Amino acid sequence: MKSYLAAAIQMTSLPDVEKNLAQAEELIDLAVRQGAELVSLPENFSFLGMEDEKIAQASAIALETEKFLKTMAQRFQVTLLGGGFPVPVDSGKVYNTALLIDPSGQELARYQKVHLFDVNLPDGITYRESTTVQAGSQLPPVYPSANLGTLGLSVCYDVRFPELYRHLAHKGADIIFVPAAFTAYTGKDHWQILLQARAIENTCYVIAPAQTGRHYALRQTHGHAMIIDPWGVILADAGDAPGVAIAEINPARLEQVRRQMPSLQHRVFV
Repeated sequence: MKSYLAAAIQMTSLPDVEKNLAQAEELIDLAVRQGAELVSLPENFSFLGMEDEKIAQASAIALETEKFLKTMAQRFQVTLLGGGFPVPVDSGKVYNTALLIDPSGQELARYQKVHLFDVNLPDGITYRESTTVQAGSQLPPVYPSANLGTLGLSVCYDVRFPELYRHLAHKGADIIFVPAAFTAYTGKDHWQILLQARAIENTCYVIAPAQTGRHYALRQTHGHAMIIDPWGVILADAGDAPGVAIAEINPARLEQVRRQMPSLQHRVFV
């Protein structure tokens, strides 16, 4: 593993695949021009709209999105995470799928989100992700990259389930992705603190690309795409507007924190 720059992209995705992918390409280009070698896109980056529209267009969205990710990774010669897009399944629902692609356009890892956001929020808005999304049944994968470190996958609501991240740490993760479309209501109170907790307790870098702003109807997201170091220090925060959070992933810092706070070695219940 070497030192390198990573990017967490922040978008305001809409119910328009073409516009979303054009925005994503611009932001990938921006990240690469600033030196990023590992680039991550948020959950729902290629489509964020009504659930019935998502289901109706799911096959086309999946096809276009996967092609886009492979093309962008090759064009810009980066390792690229697509943080969540719908892939149809036989049940008539979709998997909320995160996909990691290498600079040659090859798939490295795929994760189907297991924790679905079925929540009644105090602001009166109800979310029922499970009405259109089928929960994945497999623990998230890690991918050991010689140059970039061992990369662990997760998606959005997963961040509230620490056992998932302990699994990733147990499998050797150095960097954990948390691509999200976190609601504005919950994000203001919980987003940053949950990300810092996952970084601190697992002594890992956390890279969290995010959605921001208003997307359709009442759907509004929190923003603040972040990169956090293993001590819980926020290295980059994209704020409220579309853009890019960029920071260095430093193996010496990772080693230092794990040496000074060897909590992973002190686990009693594994």
